[in-house]
Amino acid sequence: MKRKSEYYPPFRDEGELIASWGEARLIKYLDGKTELRGGSKEDRLAAQEWISLFWHRAVVRKGHAEKGIHSNHSSESGHNREIVE
Repeated sequence: MKRKSEYYPPFRDEGELIASWGEARLIKYLDGKTELRGGSKEDRLAAQEWISLFWHRAVVRKGHAEKGIHSNHSSESGHNREIVE
């Protein structure tokens, strides 16, 4: 008898795209964490302005994969990432 893991691939939380500005993407994960990824400086400024207008309780801070923030999520090498709390 085969195990369930042989039939189903391991689960990976790819995240849900909430909004985007140019190349910047606001992604929400099942664990409730939200991340702003990629984009140019102008794209990220537009995203931060939108967040400040429509997501009043959110706080945007810098995040880096090498510090372990969202290390279980597939992403870039930690560049152009901001964590939204």
